[in-house]
Amino acid sequence: MHHEWLLLLEVGISIIKHAFHSGITFFDTSDFYGANTNEVLVGKALKQLPREKVELATKFGIVKWDSNGVVVKGTPEYVRSCCEASLNRLGVEYIDLYYQHRIDTTALKQLPREKVQLATKFGIVKLDSNSVIIKGTPEYVRSCCEASLNRLGVEYIDLYYQHRIDTTVPIEDTMGELKKLVEEGKIKYIGLSEASPETVRRAHAVHPITALQIEWSLWTRDIEEEIVPLCRELGIGIVPYSPLGRGLFGGKAVVESVPANSFLVCS
Repeated sequence: MHHEWLLLLEVGISIIKHAFHSGITFFDTSDFYGANTNEVLVGKALKQLPREKVELATKFGIVKWDSNGVVVKGTPEYVRSCCEASLNRLGVEYIDLYYQHRIDTTALKQLPREKVQLATKFGIVKLDSNSVIIKGTPEYVRSCCEASLNRLGVEYIDLYYQHRIDTTVPIEDTMGELKKLVEEGKIKYIGLSEASPETVRRAHAVHPITALQIEWSLWTRDIEEEIVPLCRELGIGIVPYSPLGRGLFGGKAVVESVPANSFLVCS
């Protein structure tokens, strides 16, 4: 196992170095990835690269994630201990961008709310372990927002996304309710996720859209034809997800480890 780890380490370092010399200078990791080993890998690679030319991001906040759910933590003491540990594993003096990986809602009450940007979503209703429905009626939008405010224990949400578009409800109706929530001070900004260019334009006509979350990677580039130009035109920020193509660019070991019945295979 030790030999295998060294081999994987060597391969990982060579990949990171190749990426850097190909023009990629932003590297994103987490203290949770590989149970800390990913930070060790990135740190060893950085020692062979000019630190001042690399933008390094890592994360804290997930203590455990298993079949029982995710355990998160965000106390000031925990934040500091995680930062010190990440600096040590990475072998660097500073981290360029430090993320809170998941929000500890109990910790929010210990932080200055005005300095925290909080985003959450609505729109996906889970029926059972294998099926969901999409919902975007005005009544549902309001009930979801009220429930999220209550669970988060906050008076307002900075960025509120519609997680998926309900095609059975005119986007103008959904946006109309979101606009009311903005006017009531319950949300500050509105976001959409996985929306078509036409939907984005129609929604933006009701109330300005601040952010669009959508899949974007070397594998999924269709948004570059219409979505990206449209967002530039309207001044909407793009929040991409799955930049590694849902694991496609994670290498053979990652691809082969995906179960045959996984949605990643089916999609």
